[in-house]
Amino acid sequence: MNVSISIDFLQLKHIVKQCDLDQKLELLKLLEQETFAVRFKNFLQVVRNDELNLEDITAEVEAVRESRYYAQ
Repeated sequence: MNVSISIDFLQLKHIVKQCDLDQKLELLKLLEQETFAVRFKNFLQVVRNDELNLEDITAEVEAVRESRYYAQ
């Protein structure tokens, strides 16, 4: 049996606030996987439009490290 419900974004946010930490981390991983292609495409647009410098590369590396640290 399939059931479908409709909720708006505010209701979704309220539901997420009720989740425990493990559930929120699981949602975070899911969202990261679902949005990776879009985030990567946006990153490539930045790279193609601007010259990369060491500061930009370092910032991106640190952002990835931080996201992986909190995903564990």
